[in-house]
Amino acid sequence: MLGELPSDFLRVTQAAPNDTDQQYALALDRQLNYSPVGRLNITVDQARLAKNYGITRMDPYVRLRVGHYVYETHTDSNGGKTPRWNKIVQCVLPPGVNSISVEIYDERSFTTDELIAWAQIPIPPTIFSGKTHEEWFLLDGKQGEGLEGTINLVLSYSTAPPAVSPVMVVPGTGTTLMGCSRPYAAVPVYQAPQQPPPPLIQQISEDDLKMVEEMFPNLDKDVIKSVLEVNNGNREATINSLLQMSQ
Repeated sequence: MLGELPSDFLRVTQAAPNDTDQQYALALDRQLNYSPVGRLNITVDQARLAKNYGITRMDPYVRLRVGHYVYETHTDSNGGKTPRWNKIVQCVLPPGVNSISVEIYDERSFTTDELIAWAQIPIPPTIFSGKTHEEWFLLDGKQGEGLEGTINLVLSYSTAPPAVSPVMVVPGTGTTLMGCSRPYAAVPVYQAPQQPPPPLIQQISEDDLKMVEEMFPNLDKDVIKSVLEVNNGNREATINSLLQMSQ
């Protein structure tokens, strides 16, 4: 089988630059170019876990996933089975998203952080009518479904104005693969919409906090403080939210 080799032997066929641009642009557009529905406010208050998985201590933190957005709380050092975070997360709520993924990790110093509990929490529809929802949600884990403990979340919702995604173009570069240079054309990259800055939280007075605590003696003080912060220190709005939670 000796003879003259064809002219296209060992030649790499390259896609047309326009085709490559269109494919990347369409993929990125489907993934990122959408208008958010509104803003979901999540207060990650505390958890009661079934077991301490640390050798000497356990340092839990929470990771939330809302659509393609991921948020984390700080680590409660030596929080053990009763960690507290009291962390307010304001996140974009994309269209079609109706649940929140919650994961609790034990932060490790020299090994990978260990996932110790998780839950897929449906977003209560009552928050879209202006109500605040507070609940202890069951957690799954090694102990079994719903047997890893509970986590306390406070959920509320506010509308957000739509934002337009700016576009920038990254110049084409060459990437070397197994001795061959594979050129890529310039690809339009869609940046995430810039959200308006959150409103300044007013200083919460101790008198307002004490008065609200006296009105709701059966509610956790951290929950009351979190709702007061979500309502930007508005005492009347906080009382209404807590009354809705108590119903």
